[in-house]
Amino acid sequence: MVSSKDDSSADSDNSSGDVPDSKPSLYFEGEKVLAYHGPRIYEAKVQKAELRKNEWRYFVHYLGWNKNWDEWVGADRLMKHTEDNVLKQQALDKKQGMEKSTKSGRSAQAKPKSSSDVKLDKEDIKSNVPIGEKRKADSGTEKGNVSAEKLVKIQIPATLKKQLVDDWEFITQQNKLVKLPRSPTVDDILTKYLEYRSKKDGMMTDPVGEILNGIRCYFDKALPVILLYKKERQQYHEAVPEKVSPSSVYGAEHLLRLFVKLPELIAYVKIEEETLIRLQQKLLDFFKFLQKNQGTFFLSAYDGPKTSEGSGKDKES
Repeated sequence: MVSSKDDSSADSDNSSGDVPDSKPSLYFEGEKVLAYHGPRIYEAKVQKAELRKNEWRYFVHYLGWNKNWDEWVGADRLMKHTEDNVLKQQALDKKQGMEKSTKSGRSAQAKPKSSSDVKLDKEDIKSNVPIGEKRKADSGTEKGNVSAEKLVKIQIPATLKKQLVDDWEFITQQNKLVKLPRSPTVDDILTKYLEYRSKKDGMMTDPVGEILNGIRCYFDKALPVILLYKKERQQYHEAVPEKVSPSSVYGAEHLLRLFVKLPELIAYVKIEEETLIRLQQKLLDFFKFLQKNQGTFFLSAYDGPKTSEGSGKDKES
């Protein structure tokens, strides 16, 4: 994303240039378009149009997606939103292997869901994380698909790393489980952080809100696919009814696991370096908040086999 400071300077540059004498822009600000992102085409809206080195560049927002995906693109990435081009979009979606999604009742051109629309549709989990790429789901330990240098560095503080180790030990070595539903939930924690930032900054911080919505969206879709240990799967099916978001049931223990996987997830998406740096800074602040509340957000002990006896036979199978 581009800061308002950058936007204003860019606008002033354009106003002083000889734009009328140059070739006209193919798209106007506010226009609904179709945009290529990776192997697929998405509905988008042109937010800004700028003439750079005699070439028009467009800042687009992908409709239905978090603002973190907004980016500058050239005219070669855009198409007019016409019936013919929509048909082209649908044909490309089918070609890219959306047969599974259509089986679940979604049309081939269905928009990606925003965080407020998240439903636990298994096919959605597989096809919508992240934009422009179909996630190879069900392999929680999948690695090596993205080269190490492309991965975003997310520095998890030492005290939270220890929490992750304890979490692994409770479940895999001691056969214990996090008692569900958790309190506070992931939703509660994200809301508390937004309130904390708003008080500290003295205003509602939209960029932070957008990032938190993105985290919630990633969590809801990633949890059943790559964030659970095998021993927790039965519990998930019992604790999370259909059409209920995992973020309203699970807590800090599982949220922390997301940040281990996040570099791998966002490596599939083309994000400008400036945006990634900003994201890293925001996450560092969020980790500090988790550390400060570690005693209240995280469990110090999990449920033993005695309290989860009902699902014991499922764990063995």
